[in-house]
This record gives sequence, structure tokens and C-alpha cells, in this order.
Amino acid sequence: MSYELIAILMFSTMMLMLLTGQRVFGAIGFVAVMAALFLWGDRGGYDIGFSAAMKLMKWYPLLTLPMFIFMGYVLAESKIADDLYKMFHVWMGGLNGGLAIGTIGLMVLISAMNGLSVAGMAIGATIALPELLKRGYDKKMVTGVIQAGSSLGILVPPSVVLVLYAMIARQPVGQLWLAGLLPGLMMAAMFILYIVIRCRINPALGPALSAEERDVPMAEKLRLLRAGLLPLGIFAAMMVPFVNGWTSLVESSAIGALTAFAAAILKGRMTRKVFETSVRSTLGITCMFMWIILAALAFGAVFDGLGAVRAIENLFTERLGLNPWVILIFMQLSFILMGTFLDDTAMLVIVAPLYVPLVGAMGFDLIWYGVLYTITTQIAYMTPPFGYNLFLMRAMAPPEISLRDIYGSILPFVIVMTLALAIIMTFPQIALWLPEYVYNK
Repeated sequence: MSYELIAILMFSTMMLMLLTGQRVFGAIGFVAVMAALFLWGDRGGYDIGFSAAMKLMKWYPLLTLPMFIFMGYVLAESKIADDLYKMFHVWMGGLNGGLAIGTIGLMVLISAMNGLSVAGMAIGATIALPELLKRGYDKKMVTGVIQAGSSLGILVPPSVVLVLYAMIARQPVGQLWLAGLLPGLMMAAMFILYIVIRCRINPALGPALSAEERDVPMAEKLRLLRAGLLPLGIFAAMMVPFVNGWTSLVESSAIGALTAFAAAILKGRMTRKVFETSVRSTLGITCMFMWIILAALAFGAVFDGLGAVRAIENLFTERLGLNPWVILIFMQLSFILMGTFLDDTAMLVIVAPLYVPLVGAMGFDLIWYGVLYTITTQIAYMTPPFGYNLFLMRAMAPPEISLRDIYGSILPFVIVMTLALAIIMTFPQIALWLPEYVYNK
């Protein structure tokens, strides 16, 4: 059997297992180990898995993963994140669409706490959505706002997905996080601009709060401002030393986790239940990602041994003679297609062993490509028929919001995200300027 046929068989077997509902790491790891045993026998097959495990254990930046996940869960479980929405409610409710704009701000700050889109979706759907509906906001617009805003969690640092990409692409996590910061803020600003324009054209989509609700004493406004900005202060305490080179990435993650823990204690919200839930959730998410990374490394090692990467590179660049930019666009389209039935980690693990070396061989920057991948994944999350965020929203939304409403809400935001992707593809320095500035200092 030729190596090309083996590679195709590996992919088809893995996709079949994923479609039957198997866990991502189980399907990928099983195919990798079985292919290694078939190709190189007992000794070589076992060595593939063992060497992948040793590589994972020696990857020092992986220590950031539990730190940032713990920080996010502490802030969410202790209800410090709730203070953010109260702040936006008081300070921005007087504008048409002000609460929707505040929801985007909430999502950006939640992303900076947790690095997972699911966390933003859960908080947005449970805190922001009922308030927005109660105040007469258009249900299609607000469900789109929450879905789009929650997707920022995999782009704004500390993005857990970019940690996974860094491991597979062998790129520095710190540079990837810094590369995602400006594009993430740019995309949030584009969402806000869209909301402002829509609500100016049709104020009924996002009515301002009544005069009675806006009549809040300045002392109370300032109290809520201080409480709401606490997560931003935690983020600054973590990132400023790192950006200035005073601490390493792992040290900064520890600062973030300890600062969040201390803030919950000082506010009197660090109960035994909050601590236990945060630790258990952190352990579960961290172990899940470690298993996925382990499976991805084993799968990638088998592909390297098969020479599949070089075969695909020759097919696209020499036999078909495609322009590198055309190949890059096809890659992004394939992510959107896969995103209709897979989550971000599964997509990355499946195609990274092929795409990442090909992108490097075509002369593109792998840090920049990590940002493109992440934005494309965000778009895929919201693309029918089986976008990941669509079903998360359906599970969390109240009964009056139908699946048809959810599907109808995402088109404007998908267009905005696609425009953002095109801008960053055209102007790579939007993503590359900050990491170059910090690491060249």
C-alpha cells in the first residue's frame, strides 16, 4: 500500500470516528497509534506515542494553561464577571444599542479572563441576554451579538486555542497571544460600529433605557465602575509585566491566577463551593486539552514519517501550479466547511500536520497564520447548518428564541468577521506589529 493511500485512509478513518461521536483525542490518538503499529511494528509504534508524551511533558509554556483557566473560572464562579455587566448597564444604557455595545465589552473582558469561547457564551446567555430581551432589544440582533462576542474568546489573549496551535506549529505562545490582541480588539470595534449604525438607522432594535432607570446617583455609578473594572485591573497586572519583559509568560499566568484568587477573597466571594468548582473545572479542561495535544503530536509524527506533507506541497505548488495566496484561501474555506460539524480543536488537530508546514514552505509567517486560523474558526463557529455557537446558543437561550431566530441573527456578524479576516490577510502587520515590538525591545 502506498504512503499516499495510507494517509488518505488515516484521514477517512479519523473523520468517520469523529462523526460517530467519539471523543476528539480518542479518535485522533487511536488512528495515530494504529497507523504507527501498522507501518513500523511494535517497537516503532509504541515509540511514537511515548515520544509525543515526553515532548508534551517537557513543553514548559503548557503550565500557562491551568493558570489561565483557573483565573477565568474564579472570576466567573465568584460573580466578579457579573459586576462588569452592571457597570455597562449603568454607564451605557442611555444610548440606543448601548447595552448591546456593553455586551461586546463584557465579552472582550471575559475573553481576557478565560480564553475559551464557551465561557463567554455562558455568561452572555445567562447575564446579558435576559436583560436585553426584558428591555425590548430585538431578539435576532442580541443573539447575534452574544454569539459573535463570545467567539472573541479564542482570539483575545489568553487564548487556549492559540496555546494548542503554538504546540502543533512549534511557535512561541507569547508571540501568538500578542498577535491576536490587536485583531481581536479591531473585530470588537467593528462589531460595535455595526451595532451603532444599525441602531441609529432603526432605534427600535436597541432602545435606550428609560429616564427612571438612568437616574442613578454618581456615587453608585463610580462604585459600579470600580467593581466592573476590577477584571481589567487583573488583566493589566498579568500582562504589563510580561509585555515589558519583567516576567516570563508562565510567571505572568501565575500572577493572573493569584491576583484573581486574591480579588475573590477580598470581595468575600471565595467560598468553599466556588474554590472547589473552579479547581475541578480547571482540572477537567486542562486534562482535556493535554490529551488532545498528545494525540495531535502523535498524529503529526506519523504524517511526518509518511512524507504526506511533502507530497501535498508538491501537488499544490508544482503539479497544479497554484498561487500561494490561492492555496491559502482554499485552506481557510476548508476550515469553514469543517467548522459546520467540528469544534476548533478538532479542526486544528486534523489539518495542522498538513497545513502548517505547507504555509511555512510557501513563505508565510506562521504567527500571522495562527491569527488567520483563529478568525476563520470564529466564522466557522457561526456558519450553518451545524456551527458550534449556533447550538450552544440554542441550548442556553430562553424558549422565545427559536433556532430560526438564531440562524437569522448571525449573517451580519459573519460578514463583519469575514471583512476583518480580509483586512488582516491584506495587512499582516496588524497582527505582527505588537509581537515584533515587544520581542525586539
